[in-house]
Amino acid sequence: MENKLIIYLPAFNEAERVHVVIERLPKKLDKITAIQILVVDDGSTDNTAQIARSSGAQVVSHNVNKGVGAAFHSAVQYALEHGANYLVSIDADGQFDSGEITDLIQPLIYNNADLVIGNRFSKGKPNNMAKIKYWGNKWVSTFVGYLCHQKFTDVSCGFRAYNREALLHLNIFGSFTYTHEVILNLIFQGLRVVELPISIQYFQGRKSRVASSIINYTYRTSKIILRSLIDYSPMRVFGSLGIILFFIGICFTGFLFGHYMMVGSFTPYKSTGFIGLGFAILGLLVFLIALIADMLNRIRINQDRQLYEIKKTNYGR
Repeated sequence: MENKLIIYLPAFNEAERVHVVIERLPKKLDKITAIQILVVDDGSTDNTAQIARSSGAQVVSHNVNKGVGAAFHSAVQYALEHGANYLVSIDADGQFDSGEITDLIQPLIYNNADLVIGNRFSKGKPNNMAKIKYWGNKWVSTFVGYLCHQKFTDVSCGFRAYNREALLHLNIFGSFTYTHEVILNLIFQGLRVVELPISIQYFQGRKSRVASSIINYTYRTSKIILRSLIDYSPMRVFGSLGIILFFIGICFTGFLFGHYMMVGSFTPYKSTGFIGLGFAILGLLVFLIALIADMLNRIRINQDRQLYEIKKTNYGR
């Protein structure tokens, strides 16, 4: 039975490097019967697509630059349609060592994981990586790990390997980026996500196209993470907020009645009672939203299951 691997490269104006990266990709791997290289040309204005084709890769092109998230959507769709057992994503700029693909897919081949994420930080900050990006990645990894109840060191790395089950379960929406949303999406559906140490070479003077603006990157990725959290664990968001607001209201009200017990009058803290009542009502309303959102979350879970079965039928091998 065919055991097919697709190696996917997202590319935007990578004409200078893409052919070098393609040439270095493995052509044979143990326990893999077929390897196909896919380049998703995300609206390049140079001849990235032509060079990729001449180097032996299959190319899917976007008319305009849509972002790495949209490129990943195209790669997943292609992998499912072409019967891939595994999908490996690696950048087209040559920063990652393609020789480590063998190590990356081993946990998938032996069914020890559904998604393997390359960990760039197993030995600390890589050379030539900006400190603010390093610490930003560490903070996001800690936050995502907290949401998933699993420890992560690097949740933003684009060097990853997916098995077919992961590809069938994926239901993500972000076009700007996808790295954090994929982890949350798969873990909340009960799939296994692990990290594996990898090496990386950052080139001096080269700017990241995804994180060129730290403020913009932080805002847009935070929005994706929050949306995923609300989708899959709304009680943790709204329920916790509702309890906090209600507790604040109880504190204000308790202070007012404590004052009344001591002096026999609400004066001069009557306004404290109204503030406490407002917080308490707001807390109850937010908690009600949490219950409604939790009900909608169960609908989302059923939709994920239905989409999985539909995709499994449509892309059955």
